Amino acid sequence: MKTRSFFGKIATVAATCAAGALALSGCAGGGAGGATGSDSGAASNGGTVKVGVAMPTQTSERWIADGNAVKSGLEAAGYEVDLQFANDDIPTQTQQIDQMITNGATMLVIAAIDGTALSSQLDTAGAKNIPVIAYDRLIRDNENVDFYVSFDNFKVGVAQGNALLYGLGLTDKEGKKLDSAPKGPLNIELFAGSPDDNNAKFFFDGAMSVLRPFLDDGTLVVKSGQTSFDQVAILRWQQEVAQKRMEDLLTSTYGGGSEPLAGVLSPFDGISRGIITALQGAGYGPTIKDGLPAVTGQDAEIASAKMINDGIQQSTIFKDTRTLAAQSVTVIKAMAEGSEPEANDTTTYNNGVKVVPSYLLEVETIYTDNLKEKLIDSGYYTQADVDAGVVKK
Repeated sequence: MKTRSFFGKIATVAATCAAGALALSGCAGGGAGGATGSDSGAASNGGTVKVGVAMPTQTSERWIADGNAVKSGLEAAGYEVDLQFANDDIPTQTQQIDQMITNGATMLVIAAIDGTALSSQLDTAGAKNIPVIAYDRLIRDNENVDFYVSFDNFKVGVAQGNALLYGLGLTDKEGKKLDSAPKGPLNIELFAGSPDDNNAKFFFDGAMSVLRPFLDDGTLVVKSGQTSFDQVAILRWQQEVAQKRMEDLLTSTYGGGSEPLAGVLSPFDGISRGIITALQGAGYGPTIKDGLPAVTGQDAEIASAKMINDGIQQSTIFKDTRTLAAQSVTVIKAMAEGSEPEANDTTTYNNGVKVVPSYLLEVETIYTDNLKEKLIDSGYYTQADVDAGVVKK
């Protein structure tokens, strides 16, 4: 089955947008040509640009915020939106995307549960000239991925590694080694994200790029010996699985009066909370001041924001879903107008078949001392949200 080029796809969408311009304010701007066809998803819905938005789960507040932000941004631009959450079930997500295509989606925005499990859906999208934007998670092993919008995932890992080094007193916040740094050895343990999420390896490699020199010179020691990605990955980023692994590590490696654990590299706030529960259950803490190891995180989830504010979790990486959603809307608008979306990275993200043009956003590391400025003063949360550990309605 031969697929059309990316430019053929956006020309088709632009032609659809032009056809519905009188009825759809979101289609302002010049089109790029009149490519049409009876198999075109764009041609099947009467001139309306309809965007299918597939999000992985509603069990993480981060993905709920992403989905709602993308939907509201697209609707404000005048597009019709079909937003679906798959509850971390791959067959559910594949069925949802199939249905979006059947229902006449002209573009797809997909945050994949498994970045290798959507080949059939992407082949169908390609045959119907439907552009596909991978949202935050790269979709692999298929040519029909037209654009990738995410944060700089290697830099996310670097930020996590630097946060752990800072929490251990080895460096300043920028990663510069301190003259007053402890000589070590300091015991740490490593956790990584889900092996079916393309981002997880970028996070881990980024973190290890800054931790490795301290491991090589003996300042840091992974006492369990578990240092490879495959050994430390947590399938589906599950909090309960992370808690059980931490409990097993504490039992097998840190009993009998051995040197205590000083820090844990965690790639996600849900995993962090599972780790912290295990540590507190083993007698560490309850706060960092009371001896709880430094535990990193990611996504600035409200429960972890409260824990950072309370001196329990050491840090998290703030990936502002508002900016990611806004950039996705910008990409879709460009496609709808027949333009090539702006990419700021055209070399890094090879999905196994092609290098996918990408737009990468920057992140912030959140500690107790900058939480108010970055999360509250920016309007992402309120002080009441952080104090309660839940988002107030």
